[in-house]
Amino acid sequence: MFELNNIRVNRGGRDILRIDQLTIDSGAFTMVLGHNGSGKSTLVNLLAGQMAPDEGDILLNQQPLTALSAKALAREVAFLPQKLPEVAGLTVRELVKLGRFPWRGTFGRWQKDDVAIIEAAMRKTGTLRFADNLADQLSGGERQRAWVSMLLAQQSPVLILDEPTSALDIHHQYQLMSLLADLNRDTGCGVIVILHDLNLALRFATHVVALKQGRIAFTGPKDVLLDEPRLSALYETDIKLIDHPVHSEHLTGQKVAVVCE
Repeated sequence: MFELNNIRVNRGGRDILRIDQLTIDSGAFTMVLGHNGSGKSTLVNLLAGQMAPDEGDILLNQQPLTALSAKALAREVAFLPQKLPEVAGLTVRELVKLGRFPWRGTFGRWQKDDVAIIEAAMRKTGTLRFADNLADQLSGGERQRAWVSMLLAQQSPVLILDEPTSALDIHHQYQLMSLLADLNRDTGCGVIVILHDLNLALRFATHVVALKQGRIAFTGPKDVLLDEPRLSALYETDIKLIDHPVHSEHLTGQKVAVVCE
C-alpha cells in the first residue's frame, strides 16, 4: 500500500501537485487519469522514487521511500518512464537482463536463476522469439513489450508506467493493456499506469486516481468512472457513457465513453 500525506510539489512558485492524503493499493491495477498538466507524471515519479516532494511523506508498506537505497527501492518498484532510454546496440535479451540489476549478488555476480527469470519474463510478454533481435529495431508494440519484459525480470511487486500507450496504435494499445491486466490478475503484481484514454481505463482498470489542476479530483474502484457528471467535470467537456456496442462474454456490462460536442 502506498500512502501519501501532506504532499506538496512546487515549481516556479506554483504548486503543481498538492495531496492532503491518498492511499493506493499496491496490488491493484490503478490508472491515473486527468488532463495535461494535472500532475499525473509528477505523482508517478514520486511513487517511483524518481523525485522527492517539497513537503510531505510517501510510505510504501508503512516504510518511507526515503529510507530505501536505490537498489532496495528497485526491488520494490519497477518504473518505466514516458521517454524511454536509448538502447542502441542492445538485443532484447540484453535489455531484459538489465532488470536483474537490483538482485545482483556480491561484486555483481550473476546467480544461477537469473537466466531462467529472464527467459520467463520474455515468455510472458511474447518477446522470446525476438530475444536476439536489436531492441531499437522492433516495432513500437514489440519494443514496448520488451521493456515490460525488463520490468518483469526485475521481479518487483509493483510496476509503474508513465503513458506506455502514447506512441502505440490502437491495436497495440489494447494488446499492452491486456498484457498488464493479465499480469496483475495472474501474478498479483500491482500495476500503476498513466493513461489519457478513458475507454482503456473503463475496460481494464480495477482502481482509479483522477487528478485535476494538481489536486485529487476523485479516487476509488473503477465504478467511480460510471458517473457522467464526474467525468465531464474532470475533462471539462460533455461526456456520455453508453453500453459497449459489441456483445461478448468479455465485454458484458462494459461502458464506452463518448465525447458530445
